[in-house]
Amino acid sequence: MRIGIALLLFVMTAQLPAQWLKQPTVGIPRTPDGKPNLTAPAPRGADGHPDFSGMWQISLGAGYVANLTTELKPEDVRPWAAAVYKERSENLGKDDPWTVQCQPLGTRHITNGGLARILQTPERIAILYEDLAYRQIHMDGRALPKDPNPTFMGYSVGRWDGDTLVVDSIGFKDTTWLDMGGHPHTENLHVTERFRRRDFGHMDLEVTLDDPQAYARPWTVKNAINLVPDTELLESVCTENERDRAHLVGRTAEEREVKVPPEILRQYVGVYEVMSATNSATVVQRFEVTLEGSQLFLGIAGRGKAPMFPLSETRFSPRYLGTYEFIKDSKGVVTHLIAYSTEGDLNAVRRP
Repeated sequence: MRIGIALLLFVMTAQLPAQWLKQPTVGIPRTPDGKPNLTAPAPRGADGHPDFSGMWQISLGAGYVANLTTELKPEDVRPWAAAVYKERSENLGKDDPWTVQCQPLGTRHITNGGLARILQTPERIAILYEDLAYRQIHMDGRALPKDPNPTFMGYSVGRWDGDTLVVDSIGFKDTTWLDMGGHPHTENLHVTERFRRRDFGHMDLEVTLDDPQAYARPWTVKNAINLVPDTELLESVCTENERDRAHLVGRTAEEREVKVPPEILRQYVGVYEVMSATNSATVVQRFEVTLEGSQLFLGIAGRGKAPMFPLSETRFSPRYLGTYEFIKDSKGVVTHLIAYSTEGDLNAVRRP
């Protein structure tokens, strides 16, 4: 049941390829063989500013989606916020308002919106998501509201800094979580995004979060996001998983009692790589397992890291990122890490 729960959460958050797979996007540059030319110059609107319109895969990276505060030190997290996160993450997010109550993701749409369509006009930019949520970014020069009534998606205004779109957002409900691990925020959260379209198919996204009541300092997370051409946005709504939510029980009482000695945890530290099935020299995924005190952490491709909670002496779950099992050879040496997934288990080889 535990593996099933972790995989359910994984598949609910993973963004699948689009559905109208053979529907060419009109008006995009193409190479002589008809493929989208994603390195062509970025388009501009009639006002001369870069045009961000299109379908984008928006995510700061799996590790940050699981734990957005990776760049912070423990003392940067206020004690009350740390306690809330500890309870939520150690219980594998079983009370997540998104998975349990099907409430909107809120701020998590900003950091992990998945497949999303951006529609741009000089006065307003809209971002549409597969779960029917949307954002409006007002570009008409208005100021942010002084005392906003908190909403799931907040209130956003944008401005241009050269070719960079700068978006300021406030007024988020404090019932939403910052990440899948459950870091909280207050209604004073201020999010600043900076979008820069480098060329036709690639955009730099930088997100800064500032919430003094929950965190001692602001912090910034960056990633490149990619255009997804020749596809369409179709809905994927949480309520369609109604029958599955009954299985979200967190760690069982028995699992919560599992304590793995530090000398065992140290055996798991290392880099694990998944190789291409068609080219044994090509790495398709890299996991880095680290140990801080008595806590294992999982990092994926250098994009953040998430705590791994023991389900047994060899199996661990960082919730959003699935369930992982360390495999030993006949001499007791750890040689592999298996990442369980509904799309197929990944066998990651430990590197020297």
